[in-house]
Amino acid sequence: MSAIHCRIITPHGVYKETDASIINIESEAGQQGILPNHMPLVTMLKIGKLSMDESGTRQEYAIAGGLFYFRGNKAEILTDAIENKNEIDVDRAEHAKERAEGRLHSSDPNIDMRRAEIALERALNRLKVTGR
Repeated sequence: MSAIHCRIITPHGVYKETDASIINIESEAGQQGILPNHMPLVTMLKIGKLSMDESGTRQEYAIAGGLFYFRGNKAEILTDAIENKNEIDVDRAEHAKERAEGRLHSSDPNIDMRRAEIALERALNRLKVTGR
């Protein structure tokens, strides 16, 4: 069976390079499963969960949105931030959630509400990926 060669790239460089039998993404168009020999695809990723079957093991990641590119059984994911389920610091995610909620409930006119909403969405996503 053929596999998908996947590279995940962040502003800090290549986060991971692996082969996968399936990649599950959350795109702007909804949830999608990418199998080997899928038609070429370019799509924007939402803040959400990314999962892949790597060498028979299911790996789950919290991803901060980005771009997904697939062609010829090669996938590239460009994202600002990604964390494996096992790398997520739950206490840190809980504190980030509380901070973002505090900002959203603040009456301070200097608070960037859109930024606070994104921070809350990212924190909730990290908690969701860990099963909390």
